[in-house]
Amino acid sequence: MASPRYTILISNRDTGSVRRLTVSRRPALAVIAGVMAIPVLIGLGARWSARADIEALQTNAETLQLENDSFRVATGVLSTQITELQSAMVDIGQQAQLDPAAKHAMDNLPAFVRSRAMGGAPAVDPSLARVATSVPGTAAGGTFGILHDLLGVLGSQLESVKAGVERQQALASATPSIWPIVGWLSSTFGARSDPFTGAPEYHPGLDISADYGAPVRATADGTIETAAWSGNYGKAVVIKHGYGISTRYGHLSRLAVSDGQAVHRGDVVGYAGATGRATSTHLHYEILLNGRPVDPLRMLSK
Repeated sequence: MASPRYTILISNRDTGSVRRLTVSRRPALAVIAGVMAIPVLIGLGARWSARADIEALQTNAETLQLENDSFRVATGVLSTQITELQSAMVDIGQQAQLDPAAKHAMDNLPAFVRSRAMGGAPAVDPSLARVATSVPGTAAGGTFGILHDLLGVLGSQLESVKAGVERQQALASATPSIWPIVGWLSSTFGARSDPFTGAPEYHPGLDISADYGAPVRATADGTIETAAWSGNYGKAVVIKHGYGISTRYGHLSRLAVSDGQAVHRGDVVGYAGATGRATSTHLHYEILLNGRPVDPLRMLSK
């Protein structure tokens, strides 16, 4: 059956002309339905757009949350490194402080002894820091990665500096720097007249007169090499301090240590006497570098 047709008259009031527009029902209904569907489609499009925007915002929020977590982790790591570096610098600063007497004695050691003891330490070189990605895939992997590596390099350099300071401390502990006994100087190092014969002789140490039984103390940290009778020295103690340094304490009335014993600066190793070839109670004190005597006055504080 043919579809009904409709005629639409369009009249011009000014000219009086009339135009006829004939349409069938189906196209007319389609046009009407299309016009009515436009608002619905606009609404649906707006809804879909809003949903896409919400999903994009959710994705961005999740990404930001991940980046914030990464920054938090990276910041925590850097804070820990900075705290450790601060602690290391405090420790190094404390260790680097030398007793004035020990520093004076070290300064008067031969250069070859100091250089052999101290060795070498690399200089701090921040340029060794490399660009890294400590937290891959996030913004923290750039700036934080560089800072992380830089702090790591500085930490390694501080360890090298700390090792140098520890070697300096070890040398300071091994360097004779205090007077071994309370008394008065009766004979110096070098040429003198033999107290028994009056003939010229070479005196390899200091003679320090003191009261009988006065305590004799180690002048630096070390290990007892010998503690026994030793010819003209009588009862004597020899301490090895390391780095080719040793000290001798002669004419003791009594020994207070034994072979192989570890001693520290200030420990009592014996007591003043007049054993061996001695004219009166005193301590004969020597400092030897690689077995050769040096003037103890060069290293003792005034």
